[in-house]
Amino acid sequence: MILASLDADQAEETVSIPLAGKSSIADFMVIASGRSTRQVASMAQKLAEKIKAEFGYRARVEGLATADWVLIDAGDVIVHLFRPEVRSFYNLERMWAFGDAPPLPTSDQAA
Repeated sequence: MILASLDADQAEETVSIPLAGKSSIADFMVIASGRSTRQVASMAQKLAEKIKAEFGYRARVEGLATADWVLIDAGDVIVHLFRPEVRSFYNLERMWAFGDAPPLPTSDQAA
């Protein structure tokens, strides 16, 4: 549902990183970019609403005020939404790869 929501909102460079065996904070981490703070904020708000509607769970959202980097705690999935410059600076994909296989591409990357 998370990947479908981000795809519908035209998120860019979406990746899903399995965290099993790497961390107990979640099962997956999803990282995506928006072209602007406005798009990042919109994607985050819509995703939080969909999580509540579908699962009855109020996801915790941090960073919405500035929307350079928004973190959504959806329980078993942690979602990071960035503006491209901020994403490049923090490079979470590299930090969480731990030398393993690269993050799993999503549908917009496979082709």
